[in-house]
Amino acid sequence: MVMAEKLDALLSAGVERGDVPGVAALVTDRDGVIHEAAFGERVLGGGTAMSLDTVFFIASMTKAITGVAAMQLVERGKLSLDAPAGEVVPELGEVQVLTGFDADCAPVLRPPKSQVTLRQLLTHTAGFGYDTWHRQIKWFAETTGIVSRATGKRAALGTPLMFDPGTRWEYGINIDWAGLMIEAVTGERLGDYMAKNIFEPLGMSSTAFRITDDMEARRAVVHQRGPDGLSPMPGFKIIQDPEVQAGGGGIYSTIGDYGAFTRMILNKGKGNGNQILRPETVEMMSINQMGDCRVVELKTYDPKRSLAAEFFPGVPKTWGLSFMINEADAPTGRPAGSLAWAGLANTYFWIDPRNGIAGVYATQILPFVDEKSLPLFLAFETAVYDSLAETGKPA
Repeated sequence: MVMAEKLDALLSAGVERGDVPGVAALVTDRDGVIHEAAFGERVLGGGTAMSLDTVFFIASMTKAITGVAAMQLVERGKLSLDAPAGEVVPELGEVQVLTGFDADCAPVLRPPKSQVTLRQLLTHTAGFGYDTWHRQIKWFAETTGIVSRATGKRAALGTPLMFDPGTRWEYGINIDWAGLMIEAVTGERLGDYMAKNIFEPLGMSSTAFRITDDMEARRAVVHQRGPDGLSPMPGFKIIQDPEVQAGGGGIYSTIGDYGAFTRMILNKGKGNGNQILRPETVEMMSINQMGDCRVVELKTYDPKRSLAAEFFPGVPKTWGLSFMINEADAPTGRPAGSLAWAGLANTYFWIDPRNGIAGVYATQILPFVDEKSLPLFLAFETAVYDSLAETGKPA
């Protein structure tokens, strides 16, 4: 059985079992799409078939795009990886470290031992967290009245550091701040900058923070998994006119568009006939940029939003600018040195420079690392590498 048949059988079976309401996925090499497929429905029971042009909330898969935007500006001398980020966005020069809470439950803060840098923001070593995985951030927001990030307000980013910059890895709002640095030096909204410098050159016509009418007509609905199964959440949509366009997680896209993005990385910064990054920049983005720090498990405090999350436990993982990197071979067959990350509603991608392939997988389900969607993605990836092992090529 060729890879295409294996993948179609696997994904369609996942829909038939009811593991996911719908799924779209593709595999690409440096030259173009090898295989793409869509099965199921955009909304459970809605009757509209999932299709290759379905629009998904890709959430934290936005981070890699923001990393590319930031590195374009590093190339142009507009941003520095290691200068104090507060020189560009003043709030980052004023942020403090949370050391605990006093007897009255008021937060106790101190100045950081060093200033936050763009490199630390892109590698999640600056000290920021997310309330979903870090209880102390949730407590700080509750005790100080900071508004939710769902409001799209800049004030929502006013949470403190959990540790001194550069001392460890913790997943957080770091790349939202990187997005604000991009806006500060370009004088443009983040989405406008990305449209001109990434989306249009790569032909990513269905990728944006703001959903057009055409994209809305093709948008899949996010579902919540509960004790009784999956329930559609038709009202779940990122605010469309936020004060801050979230560089860490605000974009909607399609598997084809994101496939074009991964193909650009495979081709060392070139895609759709346009060189949007220098080859040496892509190489720098694709290696460990956080020294001895390592990626750790995300322990959830909001199980409706995310389960405890770690990809390939036991496999050492670092972070580039801005991708997770597995430093040893993964059990799916993904080789050491591959790049990857994911989005809150169970969208996933990986980029394998060694074999010259990448994959994109998208469903729309909460919680993150869903008990049925994540295994389907891992089975999808494994089938790709099984095909490579059998034939020496993915198709």
